[in-house]
Amino acid sequence: MAFCNIQPRTHWMQTPGSTANCPPGLEYLTQINHLFVCQRFDLLEVFSPFETNKTYDVMNNQGQRLYFAEEKSNCFIRHLCGPSRPFTMTIYDNVGCDVITLHKALRWSCCWSNCCLQKLKVEAPPGEIIGYVYQYYHPFLPMFKITNENKENLMKIRGPCVVSSCLKDLNFNLLSLDEEMIIGKISNQWIGFMRELFTNTNKFGIQFPFDLDVRIKALLLGASFLIRTTCILNSGHKSQPEKSYQTLLALSFASPQQN
Repeated sequence: MAFCNIQPRTHWMQTPGSTANCPPGLEYLTQINHLFVCQRFDLLEVFSPFETNKTYDVMNNQGQRLYFAEEKSNCFIRHLCGPSRPFTMTIYDNVGCDVITLHKALRWSCCWSNCCLQKLKVEAPPGEIIGYVYQYYHPFLPMFKITNENKENLMKIRGPCVVSSCLKDLNFNLLSLDEEMIIGKISNQWIGFMRELFTNTNKFGIQFPFDLDVRIKALLLGASFLIRTTCILNSGHKSQPEKSYQTLLALSFASPQQN
């Protein structure tokens, strides 16, 4: 990865001490209740028809960087498949060690066939699977489930019936397995037509219990990338497909509440 491209005005969060039963590099997630994932500006993509590999800064609510994320995908496949493309995204810590790897499979954006449903594999550290994010069939709603490394269900994510509306916020509820309790929420905040037209900025907020296992927090971080790709970039919330100055995903963690 090219650390020379990281903006110098953003400071790294101080490296936390090691935590028992915590994958290396995920110690940051034990100390925070907000994450911000900001897509970095790419001049080549703005002024040309070419899709480039996306890069992101992952920060806390004080603007300190926790991680740097870098997509790796084939140039031809990026141009041909757009948001449906397969990719591997590597998430690095402040010394350049890769701590999380996301593997997205090639799936077209369709919920009518099992072969088209989206899925994401999450590894932390790379090479060691901690879980998966699966889209599953629903006739009206975008639905996802979070599973552990043994593919045992942990929780569900339910999106809104209409994702293409650009006149209101989008909320993806994080649910218990029986869908009776709202554990948290992934929210996309609409910022206004003119600003989105020129910046394509998306703001996401994720709410869930602060004391949630760090592995599940990493899985939800991966789910945010998958939801952005699956539901946002293929909806009316994109003005220019993946051509943006900045895409911002804000993740904030809160306590459970009854539905």
